Amino acid sequence: MIKLNEHLASLPGSYLFAEVANRTKAYSDANPDKTLIKLGIGDVSLPLPKSSVLAMQKAAEEMGIKESFRGYGPYEGYDFLRQAISANEYIARDAVISADEIFISDGAKSDVANIGELFSIDCRVAVCDPVYPVYVDVNAMAGRNGSFLNGIWSKIIYMPCVPENKFVPELPKERADLIYLCYPNNPTGVAASFEGLKTWVDYANEHESIIIYDAAYRAYISDKNLPHSIYEIPGAKTCAIEIGSFSKNAGFTGTRCSYIVIPKELKRGGKSLYELWYRRQSSKYNGCSYIIQRGAEAIYSDKGKSEVSKLISYYMSNAKFISNSLKKAGLEVYGGVDSPYIWFKTVDGMSSWDFFDLLLKEANVVTTPGSGFGPSGEGFIRLTAFGDAEQSRIAVSRISEIL
Repeated sequence: MIKLNEHLASLPGSYLFAEVANRTKAYSDANPDKTLIKLGIGDVSLPLPKSSVLAMQKAAEEMGIKESFRGYGPYEGYDFLRQAISANEYIARDAVISADEIFISDGAKSDVANIGELFSIDCRVAVCDPVYPVYVDVNAMAGRNGSFLNGIWSKIIYMPCVPENKFVPELPKERADLIYLCYPNNPTGVAASFEGLKTWVDYANEHESIIIYDAAYRAYISDKNLPHSIYEIPGAKTCAIEIGSFSKNAGFTGTRCSYIVIPKELKRGGKSLYELWYRRQSSKYNGCSYIIQRGAEAIYSDKGKSEVSKLISYYMSNAKFISNSLKKAGLEVYGGVDSPYIWFKTVDGMSSWDFFDLLLKEANVVTTPGSGFGPSGEGFIRLTAFGDAEQSRIAVSRISEIL
């Protein structure tokens, strides 16, 4: 008899955002007269930069001409985009990452999931708590998490990020092999300092650990004294893999384009992780489309940078308004400064899901319950600033009224 992947089958319940969608749909179907405002899932609401649209139109036309038609692209991505990323995301910040250390793919979520294939199932995984749930779920599917009991995986090293430690995790007391860091953080909205990242880089090099660094929200850092890449930290190239995305800065959530950086000097057990990843990609992946990559390249033009800057300003204006308004309503609020996420405590000791239901049914606002991000997220709610500005203001007004 055929056997299923017992690790995948052991995952509890449904994926966080699927459960949010299911509850939202159930309420909406039962109350068709109610107008819901969705500030839960971090999807963008503004259209793509015009520069990207024009670049993709041109690329599509090229594909219709024999002389400029392109078939399969390079597994690692086209050089024009890799060079643009290297120059603008790294060299410009004095982080020496060459174009050939960058791999283009179809989304940061995919890279977060797929990078685990490089490592043994015996590796101990450490995650910030609360955390983007994909980090935990993909390791559970691979068999690294152990058993699930009372909302906690037995083999995962949870590093609490709570108000008491300013949402900055302490180094694990037991050795961690794979360390997932996300800055600016999803969901708490906190950004990392140079000193804080240096502590992690030193730990990883000392223990021969690997840091999986999710930098999907780096474009939202407003403090010029904060690092945008872990490679701005000395020693990071021998211990860190970084993942970047075009989804949140340039609105590519539905267009799909991202990149992962694996320095050539990053080795473990005498093996090059760069070469292992290239081998994995060439076997399992045929590359992000040429048309999409041309669209991504366009955000690095002068006009493209200006357009992206306006997108980010729009969302951060939302974040500032949401954060300040919730504070005025008496809530304990975090984030919204270097990140498009707002993280706040529930009231009267309510659980995250109970408060989610309250806001859904009484304010008709869809949020994300903090407990879905891990045990330390219980008692918190996450809001996204990626919504429409006017709708965001109405949503905050509704929340303030029921409080």
